[in-house]
Amino acid sequence: MVIAGFSLMTMLLILLAGIGAGFVGYAVGASSLVSYPALLALGIPPVLANASNTVGVIGTGIGGVLGARKELRGQRLRSITYVSIGAVGGVAGAALLLSLDPKIFEFAVPPLILFSSLIIAVNPRGRMQARQAAADVMAQARSLTTPQGQGSDGAPASAPASTQPMSKDPWWIWLGVAFVAVYSGYFGAGAGTCALAVLDAGKIGPFHQINALKTLIGTGANISASVIFIVRGVVDWPAAILLCIGCFIGGYIASPVTRRIPARIMRIAAVLAGIVLTVDLAMKTYL
Repeated sequence: MVIAGFSLMTMLLILLAGIGAGFVGYAVGASSLVSYPALLALGIPPVLANASNTVGVIGTGIGGVLGARKELRGQRLRSITYVSIGAVGGVAGAALLLSLDPKIFEFAVPPLILFSSLIIAVNPRGRMQARQAAADVMAQARSLTTPQGQGSDGAPASAPASTQPMSKDPWWIWLGVAFVAVYSGYFGAGAGTCALAVLDAGKIGPFHQINALKTLIGTGANISASVIFIVRGVVDWPAAILLCIGCFIGGYIASPVTRRIPARIMRIAAVLAGIVLTVDLAMKTYL
């Protein structure tokens, strides 16, 4: 039986790829390392596969933003600014994808996947979480040793670090965010991890807050890029819809499952898969 050009088996495979992408996206932040090559393997051309993938994984970002409302509270100006930069960058990245020769994208994909794999290997997100945990422990220790739990400035020593005012953001951080947004619109694998690294380098605030900002930037880029892809008619809707459903399921079931799997094991698996995929695509593209 064939529906919208896909057999039931192909549709099931796309749904399973979406579940895997949602799971990996939650675990290590690299959903496109699963979903994009899956679409390629099912015979969808590279540019069409990338555009459909961008639309398909957009639900994950929206859910993440809704879930991060607490972390984004009090950051309205920064949120509006960064999501706007993300949206503009997403349009620029999508325009690059559609205006350049498709061969350029095909030749760029292997190094882009390798780049995203290396970013996962470096693991800036894990390093930031570790630093934040250490800072929380130190704050609690100071609250026990300082009279009445007071810090030297009179504030509670155990109080969590707050995000710095937007006026103190270094000028280069906007350029970094813009670069990440363009990359998100053009391809996007590993873009969230890149955004975390940029925001952390700017010392904006504690991990949970910059993680929420990272999600906001990526969602803005993906939504605007998706609009361009939809207007230009380069979205395979059955694939995109099935991916979206799968990503939701994968992200939903990932939390209880990943509690039983060491993060290091999942990260190593994602890196190895990215390297194998890079070699495979490079051989098919360059040889």
